[in-house]
Amino acid sequence: MNEIKLTLEQIDPRIFYGERNVHLNIIRQAYPDVVITSRGDTIKIKGNKKDTDQVRAHLEQMIQVVNKLGMLSVQSVEDIVGGENPSDFRIAPSSSEGAIVYARNGRPIKAKTKTQRLLVKTSEEKDIVFVTGPAGTGKTYVAVALAVRALKNKLIKKIVLTRPAIEAGENLGFLPGDLKDKIDPFLRPLYDALEDMFPREKLKYFEENRIIEIAPLAYMRGRTLDNSFIILDEAQNATALQIKMFLTRLGPNAKCIITGDMSQVDLPSNQRSGLTQAANILRDIKGIGFVQFTVGDVVRHRLVKDIINAYDKEQAWKEQKEEERKARRREERNKV
Repeated sequence: MNEIKLTLEQIDPRIFYGERNVHLNIIRQAYPDVVITSRGDTIKIKGNKKDTDQVRAHLEQMIQVVNKLGMLSVQSVEDIVGGENPSDFRIAPSSSEGAIVYARNGRPIKAKTKTQRLLVKTSEEKDIVFVTGPAGTGKTYVAVALAVRALKNKLIKKIVLTRPAIEAGENLGFLPGDLKDKIDPFLRPLYDALEDMFPREKLKYFEENRIIEIAPLAYMRGRTLDNSFIILDEAQNATALQIKMFLTRLGPNAKCIITGDMSQVDLPSNQRSGLTQAANILRDIKGIGFVQFTVGDVVRHRLVKDIINAYDKEQAWKEQKEEERKARRREERNKV
């Protein structure tokens, strides 16, 4: 049995422990075999050496967050336990080390999770990268940051951002305005990312001079995109033929990132998503990379992870019931 004692120096225990000891309870849930007790500014850890050493490392990292920022959120504690950078550091001003690019207010934009860092590394090494995973993991945002960096470093002359204009449970025909007005809402997440990285006037200049182009996927047909960084976002809503059409647009000096979330397919029931098929067909081609995000990479509100897990659990239950139903039908047919 190993025992470790930590003292909180010049730290408000109420901030460190959290309301009703919520921060310590997160650690306790992650290490059920470790006994963690607290009294005032003193914390005692008892358990096997490996687990107690890990708990101490987590607590020391929590101390660093409080010392630097004077705050500690539940999300940051969950990040620390999960081996990620604390969310509070992402929100607070940080050093420029490792920045992908700088936001319009001078804030360095960095990879926030291990998988985001893997995306940056893979994009630097490969000309085409397939990026899949749930919503809220920063797939699109990091991809746009990489494209902006390439433009600012004059590695490319043009950024092309595209999405399939597929209705997410709504009807385009009922939206007001002309075709552009109807399509713009589908492209809004791409505009939001760009507006975070460029002053509005500069972004307008780039768009007017077609240095940055944001358009529906259908507009890519028949084109050759050279000296460009192209992002196909929401690729789960593209058919196999559309993804093939898109990939064959690439010119000799082009880079491409394809993002998608297979849990959010909005295609009609008689059409299959081409994203998984494309990844399977192209997986062995040298120069094409693959990055898979998981619910653990979610960087939005901490409840988003729980929401995604709940829906995944419900889907798994439905699939299990469907398999049981099919099995019963097979048994009934065999009896006949």
